[in-house]
Amino acid sequence: MPVLQARSWLPRTEGSARLEFICRDGRTQLDVLHQSGAARVRFPNPAEGGSLEGVLLNTAGGLTGGDRMDVDVRLGPGAEAMLTTAAAEKIYRARDGKTAITIELGLGVGSNLAWLPQATILFDGARLDRRTEVELAGQARFLAVEMLIFGRQAMGEEVQHGFCRDAWRICRDGVLVFADTFRLSGGIAAALARPATLSGARAAAMIIYVAADAASRLDLVRSLLAGAGSIAGASAWNGLLVVRAIAREGRTLQNDIPPLLRALGGRPVPRVWHC
Repeated sequence: MPVLQARSWLPRTEGSARLEFICRDGRTQLDVLHQSGAARVRFPNPAEGGSLEGVLLNTAGGLTGGDRMDVDVRLGPGAEAMLTTAAAEKIYRARDGKTAITIELGLGVGSNLAWLPQATILFDGARLDRRTEVELAGQARFLAVEMLIFGRQAMGEEVQHGFCRDAWRICRDGVLVFADTFRLSGGIAAALARPATLSGARAAAMIIYVAADAASRLDLVRSLLAGAGSIAGASAWNGLLVVRAIAREGRTLQNDIPPLLRALGGRPVPRVWHC
């Protein structure tokens, strides 16, 4: 007799957003907007002198196993934009399957993208599989931040088990210049306690700055880190500057990161971060 595969009866969240920006007469404009499912994008009025700002929303309020979100952003030559999220993304306990998030960012010659989502919070039993791929052309500039928080300390939450794979790939003119994968599986709490991972910390962040002047910004970034509450370090090589930071709880990182982003991006963090 054929074996019947068990199928989940739970509804699944799916969403996708595709954005294309162009530069016309020295100003960046939204040229293409496609949004479906739980993915939505809003465009608040930018601050005076600021770049075009987009805010991504997940109308489902959170994601769990079997859910999927896809984001595709393209900047034409000379375009400039800042993208963030309306709130922290919450990854809830998975009954089955993984939460799949795919982010593809393409930057044309001379463009400038600040990819500044708010934190991703994982709950006990969460299963996150996220992939971020970035393609830069010529001397395009790219600034990004990624924050992972394993349980909210203020709520007494502890992430004992689950899965997390957060993979980054960055190419310039078709050549891979940065690859990084953070992966935890099974006993999350035990893995985070090891000195080789987070040494007991429950929050981690990475800032990536890809630009011709990356190396010249290293001393400034390190001076800002000297007063940080988190444990952090910065390195620069081959046109990249990378900051890694860990802390016992997310609030410490959220206080330490904005000055670094202002120093590298030349403008304040998105206003929605303060809401």
